[in-house]
Amino acid sequence: MPIETIDLRRPNLPHVETYWTATAGAEVADSAPVASDMDVDVAIVGGGYTGLSAAYHLARDHGIRAHVLEANRIGWGCSGRNGGFCSAGIGKEGLSDWVRRWGREKALAVHRQGHDAVALVRDLLRQESIEADVTAEGGLELAHKPNRLPGLEARVRQARDLLGEELRLLSQTELHRDYLASREGYGALLHNHGFALHALKYARGLARAAQRHGAVLHGASPVTAWGQDGARHLLTTPGGTVRARQVILATNGYTNDSLHPHTAGRLLPVLSNIIATRPLSEAERAAAGWRTHLKIYDSRRLLFYYRLLPDNRVLFGARGGIGDTPAENRRLKAWLQRRLGEMFPPLAQVETEYFWHGWVCLSYDRNPHVGSTDDGSVHYALAYIGQGVALATLCGKMLAGRVVDPRLDVGPLLSTPLPRFPLPALRRLYQRAAYAYYGIQDEWL
Repeated sequence: MPIETIDLRRPNLPHVETYWTATAGAEVADSAPVASDMDVDVAIVGGGYTGLSAAYHLARDHGIRAHVLEANRIGWGCSGRNGGFCSAGIGKEGLSDWVRRWGREKALAVHRQGHDAVALVRDLLRQESIEADVTAEGGLELAHKPNRLPGLEARVRQARDLLGEELRLLSQTELHRDYLASREGYGALLHNHGFALHALKYARGLARAAQRHGAVLHGASPVTAWGQDGARHLLTTPGGTVRARQVILATNGYTNDSLHPHTAGRLLPVLSNIIATRPLSEAERAAAGWRTHLKIYDSRRLLFYYRLLPDNRVLFGARGGIGDTPAENRRLKAWLQRRLGEMFPPLAQVETEYFWHGWVCLSYDRNPHVGSTDDGSVHYALAYIGQGVALATLCGKMLAGRVVDPRLDVGPLLSTPLPRFPLPALRRLYQRAAYAYYGIQDEWL
């Protein structure tokens, strides 16, 4: 499967059919394609959470009218296809890893960034009156095997000793009695931060807020070539060339290797797959012991994530799959349906009404990155590792700040240079090997 994930010859593709597109209401108005050559101060490539947040904050906080160039529709990529988990995670390392690398104070600063990202989304929802079906605060991290409980217990001690936070570890009895009765739930860490939302309602609400503050959105405007003429970047689109003093690259898992040399060979798009069932009856919910609308994920490396939607459907997702082909998609849909039934036997025969997938983005070091080119004219935020609802929003705000001051400090983790994969042409082989290894760890160790 090639890393090139967007066919730039076919812009303005319709949204993939998902539960979100079926329930999000009208698309964003006034997002016409680029129709002529134009000169702009800032062009933003990508109309997802990162690009929309950057456009919003440039307009609201700095009085800069950015132009967003989206290849298809606003929110077409993973910003309109994710599970809607607004969580405080940053990368795949933990607090203890950060302490060893930078010391306690810098590690705590990175930890606070994750919480700041969640708070930023919450503030935007309130300040801009974005209706996005927000759930109650908190979430569950399930131990999918008994031997995962000591790791959760260590996290509780770490939160108390390093952060002064009191997290609650639920026994299997408490989990099944008060939240949900999964055959693969042997206890859980009850997080007191984060929430879930309607992924596409949030994207469209953020887009409309950006427009109200002065940003300009262009759908069906893929960047098919990128050159430079002195201090101006020349972004070629089907409707005209956009000449920009500064460019924000906000395409994440939909970043083609050919787009810009600074990101070539440095990103690995990875599929995340989701099903949504028909609405459950009260009897079915009771039989499954499902009493919560909190967001839930488990302790696997290739994790499952799921939640009850407002109309009592189950959204159930997982990493997995290498290629986006009809045969592979049918296999993954059947696999998700089977695994849902294995975790919750009373739901084994509940029909699936939606199945979709999107490309999340990994870097070689499995961390997100915010940076700028040496001349300070191109800025990027990429590789959220599937944690992009909150983090992309925060990074978009950071990119807006970088446009004004390329030296803006984004912290020790996000500022780490974006590494290149060794032998980038072998990235899919690396992924296959990693999936095999993680699968053995998840199920047998």
